[in-house]
Amino acid sequence: FRDFYDRFFGENPNQRPKRGSGMGSGFVIDKEGHILTNYHVIEGAGEIVVILDDKGSEKEYSATLVGSDPKTDIALIKINRESGDNKDFPFLRLGSSENLEVGEWVVAIGNPFGLSHTVTVGVVSALGRSIGAGPYDEFIQTDASINPGNSGGPLINIEGAVIGINTAIISGNTGGNVGIGFAIPIDIAKGILKDLRERGTVTRGWLGVMIQKITPDLAKSFGLSQSEGALVGDVIPDGPAAKGGVKRGDVIVMFDGQQVKDMEDLPKIVAATRPNSVVDVEVIRDGSRMTLSVSIELLEDSQETVVAKADPLGLQVQDITEELAQSLKLESVEGVLVSDVTAGNAAAEAGIRRGDVISEMNRSIVKDMRDYQNLMASVQKGSSVLFLVKRGGSTIYIAVKVE
Repeated sequence: FRDFYDRFFGENPNQRPKRGSGMGSGFVIDKEGHILTNYHVIEGAGEIVVILDDKGSEKEYSATLVGSDPKTDIALIKINRESGDNKDFPFLRLGSSENLEVGEWVVAIGNPFGLSHTVTVGVVSALGRSIGAGPYDEFIQTDASINPGNSGGPLINIEGAVIGINTAIISGNTGGNVGIGFAIPIDIAKGILKDLRERGTVTRGWLGVMIQKITPDLAKSFGLSQSEGALVGDVIPDGPAAKGGVKRGDVIVMFDGQQVKDMEDLPKIVAATRPNSVVDVEVIRDGSRMTLSVSIELLEDSQETVVAKADPLGLQVQDITEELAQSLKLESVEGVLVSDVTAGNAAAEAGIRRGDVISEMNRSIVKDMRDYQNLMASVQKGSSVLFLVKRGGSTIYIAVKVE
């Protein structure tokens, strides 16, 4: 997705000042001069300079980084007051993104291409957009014109309250706006603001599972009436989930009283849970519902609620459990099951289908996910991968060109 959309800051080399500096946008949120912006705007900055409009003239201040959160691309900075300057800074009111509706009018304000105080108008085009930015991927889509330099600026509703932080655009090959922009919902920023102020970083809960989307075929295989919840593809040994009794093949449908409608819900709910909290996790196992008690731990930088994603060939695969083998009438649990195939990618074009079982790659046996991942890591661009695939009662070879 890095080729699919452009981050505002630093994506167009022709727009970068020659001294190696960068520019973006932000907005003041209190009278003390705290400013919300994007993390990628200030990432690696040795010096932060804020320019404010003061009754038609621009005034320059230095600023200090208070806290940042790369996972949500949010940063909090604070204006350094001049000696003897005790006046309050004007600031924007933070609204709520919870009750936003598609079609609502919104206003984007920022510094596109260095053109300060630019105001554009549009509507909310969609909600809850996922653009491949990480586990907390949940954007407001808008057609308000936003361009490189707008990053970190506010998206405001007609009542003048901030409901989003402008963050990304789809620009095709133009480098500019084509009517598709994305903003971080302000409720995400509000949820981490206290941590940024007090600690400079964000404290999140950790469950210790790898999850994947439940497709209609998987729902049928697991005896589910609908494709809701998050399927546990793997459990981290000695992690919170493992200690609490969560098993591979469980479908998590409730977490701490909150419904898990799909895979994307779980990482956000878990992250918002305080470490050392003991929560009820409701799962479906072998067609029966059960509630497990899990003690949530602190998420370290190296840990994450891992969402299974398609590999470079467009394949999403998983280990085969005893239950899965039985429900799909497979002879053994050896191999990996293709749970999804990205349409238009190399594997799909070559003929690999959802439900296939991969037993070999390039003549090497694939017993489980570990084997598959190790072999996939050695695949080079421009080469071909020879798969041995079991489909129904047949075994076939399929060659996939790595593009």
